[in-house]
Amino acid sequence: MATDELSSKLSRRLQIEEGAEDPVAVDVLGHQNGSEEKPSTANADSELGAKLMRRGELNEGLGEQCQPSMKVCNPYTEFKEFSRNQIKDMEKMFKMYDAGKDNFIDLMELKLMMEKLGASQTHIALKNMIKEVDEDLDNKLSFREFLLIFRKAAAGELAEDSGLSVLARLSEIDVSTEGVKGAKTFFEAKVQAISETNRFEAEIRQEQEAKKKQVEEQKQRRTAFKELQSAFK
Repeated sequence: MATDELSSKLSRRLQIEEGAEDPVAVDVLGHQNGSEEKPSTANADSELGAKLMRRGELNEGLGEQCQPSMKVCNPYTEFKEFSRNQIKDMEKMFKMYDAGKDNFIDLMELKLMMEKLGASQTHIALKNMIKEVDEDLDNKLSFREFLLIFRKAAAGELAEDSGLSVLARLSEIDVSTEGVKGAKTFFEAKVQAISETNRFEAEIRQEQEAKKKQVEEQKQRRTAFKELQSAFK
């Protein structure tokens, strides 16, 4: 039976090549028994099912977004527990160790940072440090994720002997006095929000006054220099 079937198929292939028969008939037979269509349909159903499951997990807050770091982050409004000066100090530190100037601190740059701070870490420890705040799972730290280290440190959410805790402790950026404050009641929350807003505005005014004073001093120095020049003419 198998030999007769093979002989029949070879004969049919020869007739198709010689143009004696229409090759479409072979495809129709193949589709009729469903032997070719089922695997592709099964693959499509499986892929669709996986996508729907992923979407459901994201909607329920169970899954991780692929690229949350692509969102525009304003550190001054998102990290209100820190003052403007503290955030600027963190940004200065972040840029100092971002050797590639790509706005990320990768594994090797983190290794160099910890060595500079006098707290060298093993390869596995460095990977665990990134993993603890790496929200987009790209195996490197964005500035927002870098700020999360200090938020967790201020909130006491880091193990005392963890690499991130050591980083926050040796960074010379004091976050202990600010901390992450929790309000017990609605009214406390309102007072706290107003206090933070007032502090934010006060810091901006201080910066503006400092710049104004600097400009005024430069103007006075130029005037004095011109007066000195004219005295020698």
